[in-house]
Amino acid sequence: MKKLAAVIIVLLFTTFGWYRFSLLPVDSGSQERHNIKIPQGTSVKGVAQILKDKGVIKSPLSFELFIRFKRSADNVQAGTFIIRSSQSVSEIAEILRTGKAEEAIITIPEGYTVTQIDTLLSEKGFSEAGEISKCARTCDFSSFEFLPEVEGLAQRGGKLEGYLYPDTYYVAKEDFVAKFFLERMLTTFRKRVLMQYEEAIEKSDRTIHELVTMASLIEKETRSDAQRPVVSGILWKRYDDGRGLGVDATVRYIINKPTDEITREDLNNGSMYNTRKFRGLPPGPISTISIESFKASIKPEQSPYWYYLHGTDGQIHYAESNEEHNINRYNYIK
Repeated sequence: MKKLAAVIIVLLFTTFGWYRFSLLPVDSGSQERHNIKIPQGTSVKGVAQILKDKGVIKSPLSFELFIRFKRSADNVQAGTFIIRSSQSVSEIAEILRTGKAEEAIITIPEGYTVTQIDTLLSEKGFSEAGEISKCARTCDFSSFEFLPEVEGLAQRGGKLEGYLYPDTYYVAKEDFVAKFFLERMLTTFRKRVLMQYEEAIEKSDRTIHELVTMASLIEKETRSDAQRPVVSGILWKRYDDGRGLGVDATVRYIINKPTDEITREDLNNGSMYNTRKFRGLPPGPISTISIESFKASIKPEQSPYWYYLHGTDGQIHYAESNEEHNINRYNYIK
């Protein structure tokens, strides 16, 4: 009888130990975040399995037991949550009970300007309208040595335009600070672009600012990865030959006219960003850049072409001469 009691006690302690261990984080030192969707009407057992499949809990059974012990089964909410591998079952249960994650997803698209980033963040309630743009112009970012010190940069984006890395970021709304978020984007740019392609940048014989500025033109002037190296080759060839780049996207940028038709008055704008009027690169980038655009900027594809245009047929049309380019205009611009 005593032996049976001892066995039961050992089993109880072992089970309790397993249960306590199973409630601990999967990886307390991890910064990995998981975007987890809980469909409407999912049972506690189903929720536990989803969490296990996503790798944020150790045991579906221990999660289910915890929820039932806490009598929270009816309080688990449906929705999409950001859950970290470093969170315990208790913390995860609280997120699912309140329906609120401590972090939200913010995706900054490729080709966005500082102004568009400002609008996106203000619309999502992270900042006041104009706060991001103001900080981009006035906050101290001197620790980022790669930022340009050149004349004539557009005021609304300042030296940060083009250097904010487009990516998906996890942000805690209650702790959001404009300067810290911009520093995070700049740090990501340093890691993903400058450090990753350091050797290629050195071999290019171009400055970082030239490469990033050109990459932003490529970003706005192309519609597929296949087009980027060819367009890069055309633009660099025109640049090196002293010809005007003639990039409409730079005009659209300086007059803040993303989509409407460009008028003759627009093309006569006196800003140095007007590459229809002034030769060379604009003073700075005109948008965030993708890795593919930056790679195309570093490694342009050589071709016989000097011109390109996007036709209303949805295709890009290249030309070796101005005469051929004008024929393409006639044939493909309706």
